[in-house]
Amino acid sequence: MNVHTDLSFLTLIVHASVVVQAIIALLALLSLWSWWQIFLKMFQLRRTLRETDAFEDDFWQGGNLETLYRQAGQARVGGGLGHIFSAGFREYSKHRKQGSPSAVTLDAARRAMRAAYQREIDAIEAHLAGLATVGSVSPYIGLFGTVWGIMNAFRGLANVSQATLANVAPGIAEALIATAIGLFAAIPAVVAYNHFAGDVNRLSIRFDSFMEELSNILQRQIH
Repeated sequence: MNVHTDLSFLTLIVHASVVVQAIIALLALLSLWSWWQIFLKMFQLRRTLRETDAFEDDFWQGGNLETLYRQAGQARVGGGLGHIFSAGFREYSKHRKQGSPSAVTLDAARRAMRAAYQREIDAIEAHLAGLATVGSVSPYIGLFGTVWGIMNAFRGLANVSQATLANVAPGIAEALIATAIGLFAAIPAVVAYNHFAGDVNRLSIRFDSFMEELSNILQRQIH
């Protein structure tokens, strides 16, 4: 067992065993990936919320749906809500031109909106499962590194005639670093996942409510 008096963070990592160093490197990569996804998801949700608010403002101004549909198709505005509206109104218009019965027309528009809704939610939820995985697995990976490091520390004591705190402290400190880095990777991932999951749930409710309201509007137009 290597005994050294410098217990700085970098020195402890350099003197750690290969297994502990590999675990620390893995946790560092997981942490970097999770922070990258956190920033990407934050910008994505902000953009989606902004586009949803803007589209709802335009929609509830009471303008012509055909005009709003053309604007949404040409400018590609409205974000997820605009895509849901475009899908539903496109199917509605297609069936109206074909002279389909009102029940068939409305059902087709609802199915188109539901499919577009599912695609938008899937896109918004992308990589959230990865954040949840990092948040749940990282502490255990760090704990494995700690157990391995402590095991090596006590194995090293077999070669020491008299065990003292100076003999044990470096090995224990090296081992505990893995747990610390595991928590450092896990905590932001868990907090971000819970926050983003709440945002996605609120968007999902808004999308679902909009589909019901648009279905009622289309039903009134049919009759």
